[in-house]
Amino acid sequence: MTSSLVQRGAAEFLGTAFLLAGVVGSGIMAAKLAGGNSALALLCNTLPTGAILTVLILALGPVSGAHFNPAVTLAFLVRGDLTWGAASLYVASQLLGGIAGVLAAHAMFDLPFWQVSQTVRTGPGQWFAEFVATFGLVFTIFCCLRSAREAIPYAVGLYITSAYWFTASTSFANPAVTIARSLSDTFAGIAPAGVLPFIAAQILGALLGLHCAGLLYRPVKPGAF
Repeated sequence: MTSSLVQRGAAEFLGTAFLLAGVVGSGIMAAKLAGGNSALALLCNTLPTGAILTVLILALGPVSGAHFNPAVTLAFLVRGDLTWGAASLYVASQLLGGIAGVLAAHAMFDLPFWQVSQTVRTGPGQWFAEFVATFGLVFTIFCCLRSAREAIPYAVGLYITSAYWFTASTSFANPAVTIARSLSDTFAGIAPAGVLPFIAAQILGALLGLHCAGLLYRPVKPGAF
């Protein structure tokens, strides 16, 4: 399928909006229903996030590639699969879509539209967790592009579902998600002071994940070690 740049930007906007509505909305619902049980609340936040991410990639992948993530877009730009103009449109659409998704979640639960998160997520452990989470996400995408392209929606959804639990940060792994979640003082929020270190770690993780996937799948001459 060949899509116009406008269609691709719209797909990135809508996909990121629904992703954030899923992340924040399920977090609000989880906090309401879990009765103070943090583990149960996190589980109830995790499963809808992985599920909706899989659905969105299946639905919008043919239009834009379903990045929904500036770190993923950066990796495709570095690899030469996107022009600077297209990448800039993708990132702008993702950032705006993420904010729209958060506002939609607030509206659905009758909360104030504009909020600033008070949830502190910071420190070397969390920053390293974001590096690991984003490395793994991008590594998964680019390995699957070479080995099992049709499995990418399921691989990404399952990876994020898993990374919610094995990373100390609960795997934001996405600058647009990080920025948008700073605007929600709910279960999924992150205080603004923690945003820039998270994004820096995510970008580093994405670039190294792309590099490692390329090394593993680089063609070698017969007989080479």
